[in-house]
Amino acid sequence: MLEVEWIYREGKEMNSKQLEIYIHIPFCVRKCDYCDFLSMSMDEGTKREYVNALVREIELSKEKMEGRVITSVFIGGGTPSILQENFITKIMEAVKNNCHLSDDAEITIECNPGTVTEAKLNSYKEAGINRISFGLQSANDQELKSIGRIHDFAKFKESYELARKVGFENINVDVMSALPGQTVESYKHTLESVLAMEPEHISAYSLIVEDGTPLQERVEEAESKNINILPDEDEEREMYYLTEKMLEEKGYVHYEISNYGKPGFQCRHNIGYWKRVDYLGFGLGAASLYNDSRYSNTEDIDKYISLLLDGKDADSDFYGDSFIYQDDIWDITEDAISVIEGKIQRLTEKDKKEEFMFLGLRMIEGISKEKFHQAFDRKYDSVYGEVTEKLVQQGLIEVNGDNVRLTKRGVDLSNYAMSQFLL
Repeated sequence: MLEVEWIYREGKEMNSKQLEIYIHIPFCVRKCDYCDFLSMSMDEGTKREYVNALVREIELSKEKMEGRVITSVFIGGGTPSILQENFITKIMEAVKNNCHLSDDAEITIECNPGTVTEAKLNSYKEAGINRISFGLQSANDQELKSIGRIHDFAKFKESYELARKVGFENINVDVMSALPGQTVESYKHTLESVLAMEPEHISAYSLIVEDGTPLQERVEEAESKNINILPDEDEEREMYYLTEKMLEEKGYVHYEISNYGKPGFQCRHNIGYWKRVDYLGFGLGAASLYNDSRYSNTEDIDKYISLLLDGKDADSDFYGDSFIYQDDIWDITEDAISVIEGKIQRLTEKDKKEEFMFLGLRMIEGISKEKFHQAFDRKYDSVYGEVTEKLVQQGLIEVNGDNVRLTKRGVDLSNYAMSQFLL
């Protein structure tokens, strides 16, 4: 925990300079049954065009990144590792050439088991990537099939061992609980299997059945026959507390509701989100928080590519100059419309206070009253004293001097607890 605190003490001093980058790769071999993320299967020619458009977006954002120190880069998806390795190298070169990347920046790429090779992993290291995130989800092959994953546990082990072989010393593994057919015992087996491999970081998420997904259709079809294919709420909570117990016994720090890291290996990029550090999102549908504004890129891949490449062939060196800056956002010109889709939300003081609370309370350490005062020039208790007292009485919040954080019961009812901080 000390390293995280040090990072953000320093971050406070350079608050106007610190910036994170998220890069979205929307391609997958096949969409998982539970997934509602912006991802799709696509041909190689479109992937090439997309990478060229992505590079151009980064180049056009150089002015926005001037005077900023990039402390983390996260290449997510989708499945970034299905791209040819030279595409990832090209993206990283664009980042390095257009911003000031901190010497110790955390640079992560998400990889799906079975989509990496030794050559790819070596090229990632050469490009400056220093953290791998593998989406395992379960060590039980039947459970993996139940959610439409394309790999099995053996393929995950092979990919993980390759990453270790080429020298990656910071690896995250994603696991999921409350899967169809999953039991507390089978979930315990997944945790034991992952812990045996000693990754530096583990993200443990509970399955959310999203609207419009194939999984939702299966769940509803089963329910229509009075069959529940998912673990019940009591089993789900048991899995959550089992995760905390087993991981903490192995030396992992539980630093956010769903995240655990060995000391010094907490995910700096995600902590930046919860601490409201500015970030720029590049790529299809990517979201940004920049100078107290939130906005997202278009989710139409054809529009995204054509706007940034200006209708030119992907192999051409000419990308067009139809984008301009105005008020720190992309503006509409006669020749092109913005890659930003919909309205830009310019955050009010009310918005920022609310975000400070419901994002900050995701951290197990909670929030600091003094930092709230410094951020908003308002005493914490003058804004949130009454609601805090109510939640303390309900056993959902605990206050220890300057510190305000969720209790274990508060974590169980976190959606309700956090909603109370909306002004």
